[in-house]
Amino acid sequence: MATSPLIGQRTAALALSAHPEAFAEEELQEWAAKQIAGGRPIAIDLFSGAGGLSAGIEASGWSVAAAVDLDRRALETHRHNFPGLSLQLDLGDPEVRDEFVGRFENVTVDLVAGGPPCQPFSRAGRSKIRSLVEAGTRDEVDLRKELWRAFLDVALRLKPRAVLMENVPDMGLGDDFAVVRIMVDELESQGYVTQVKLADAWHYGVPQHRKRLILLARNDGQDFDWPEKQPEITTLWEGIGDLPDLDGGRGDRDLTYHQPDEPGPFLARMRDGAPEGVIHDHMTRGVRPDDLEIFKLMDSRTLYSEIPVHLRRYAADSFTDKYKRLGWKELSRSITAHIAKDGYWYIHPDQHRTLTVREAARVQTFPDRFRFAGTRSDAFRQIGNAVPPMLGEAASSALLSQGAAVTGTEDRPRWLDARHALATWGQNQAQSTYWFALPGPGMTAPAALAAATMSSGRFPLDEVGTAVSYFRGLAYFNSEPIYGALEAVPSAKRALARLLPLMRKRAIWRGPDEPAEIVRLNASERRIYDMLRGSDVLLRSQGVLRLAARVAGTSSHETNRLTEGRMDVARLVGSGSEAPTRMAAIRLLAATTCLPNRRDCGACPLATWCLTHRAELALAAGSQDEVVDPVGDCAEVPLDLALPHADHLPAERGELGRCATVTVGVGG
Repeated sequence: MATSPLIGQRTAALALSAHPEAFAEEELQEWAAKQIAGGRPIAIDLFSGAGGLSAGIEASGWSVAAAVDLDRRALETHRHNFPGLSLQLDLGDPEVRDEFVGRFENVTVDLVAGGPPCQPFSRAGRSKIRSLVEAGTRDEVDLRKELWRAFLDVALRLKPRAVLMENVPDMGLGDDFAVVRIMVDELESQGYVTQVKLADAWHYGVPQHRKRLILLARNDGQDFDWPEKQPEITTLWEGIGDLPDLDGGRGDRDLTYHQPDEPGPFLARMRDGAPEGVIHDHMTRGVRPDDLEIFKLMDSRTLYSEIPVHLRRYAADSFTDKYKRLGWKELSRSITAHIAKDGYWYIHPDQHRTLTVREAARVQTFPDRFRFAGTRSDAFRQIGNAVPPMLGEAASSALLSQGAAVTGTEDRPRWLDARHALATWGQNQAQSTYWFALPGPGMTAPAALAAATMSSGRFPLDEVGTAVSYFRGLAYFNSEPIYGALEAVPSAKRALARLLPLMRKRAIWRGPDEPAEIVRLNASERRIYDMLRGSDVLLRSQGVLRLAARVAGTSSHETNRLTEGRMDVARLVGSGSEAPTRMAAIRLLAATTCLPNRRDCGACPLATWCLTHRAELALAAGSQDEVVDPVGDCAEVPLDLALPHADHLPAERGELGRCATVTVGVGG
């Protein structure tokens, strides 16, 4: 099929001059002193890209003294739009970091911010690394210099009052928040209080679907005060509806612009500082004739599979959303760096073309005065990689200093102490009758596998303990332990029978994976198996999510289990060698003391830090009523397997609760 002569035409690269107030490197100290004297504290932006986060930070009241990146075009963009230093440095090199930190020896940095590129730790990768460590063929500490570690290293060495890291949600959701948990632990160990938030950009005025993971830290004892969420979306019409119709053309670097007589608040913000009567970079790609025919058939709800077969260039089953026309009254889909390759996800609401550079910049909330260096594709890539400035402003404003540091606060952050108490409690339980629910000396691979196979059956804890005890400390097993367990716990016959193919097969126990594959553990059982063997995983059962939400003072276990719910669990589990013990301890507490409708807070090691418990105590104290933890009628029933901290506990079978037995929370 013939290609339109417009296709393939490249725009000339736009060269941008430095900001008119730019200063030389040797003037950094003097410039910073003037900014601070003028009431603007100093920030630095690491892995800055074109400067979306920098723009938000400056809008909040900081001055960005330096931005660091490797992208030459993005740095040229940053240098044009901001007066601070724009440095092309590889922060993955420790010597380069040393030199960079040294530049600020006599400069007080108030905020270190950035969005380090991050590939999450895959669970498969972590399992392989652990096997290599156990085999002695790899050091326990990975010496590679991941860029998130470089970001954290610079932040901890500069010791700013506040830290802000922005990233895609996959940085957390893709690896059980492993990277985030490490960063939080490191910051909290240095006296910072932290907050981790999955923020929807539209809540802060950004006219697109875009969720970002935001890590905030501060050491001034003050709260994180985010601006109020915007109740209504900023529609695409409000975002780009004023821009001139290209009438089938590709646009240009500079076009005539007529501003509406009564611009709305979003448009007024976008036009602030822009030249009157001119719109920059309102240009896009040409459209292939076959694509033009497709575009003409589409509205905002048309699926690619609904396009006539003879017009499709891609398989509809593989590319279900290959083309997307946006809607005027809706949010745009997320602007990503892929827009530099093609604009099929971003077809204009009523013109038969894809979005322009300026339209994409508007959707990302870059003001019209902001220019992008390089070609049209360079500009699209920089825009797609950027933090929306209005989201950056909302996040950074949550770190603003409200004056003098608060005194009389706890020396160590609440979460740090809660994790320490949880680990200590879990270690104690590993030496008790509950050893079978936690990692420990006797929890060898056969014992962990037996416990995992019973995790989906809602067996009472005493039955689980009895069955798993036959495998305690074994490196492999023959017929004696498995038939002993089957005879002792007949109700678990179906679960334990899955272990029969493993008898007398010593070789399969050399690594953790083959036994699990032979038994065919499901995803939930595999997480429990890995946890009991000491691997760092997060469980997702309702009981675990419920307990974490109560400690955090949220309702994430009911509203956002897969995102905020897992994040609450991550905050409580933390990182490091004790993380598996803490995870197992949460699971055990959720099955014994922190039930759906009854709790024994007096037996819970987390009661001191549990916001739900503290709120109830405060409410009771305020009403001058006697403070009674809501344990319920089952508190009178003695258990054969009582926790060391209490003689009488309520009990749970699944999520309903039964006084006669205690059961482990279902699944992982």
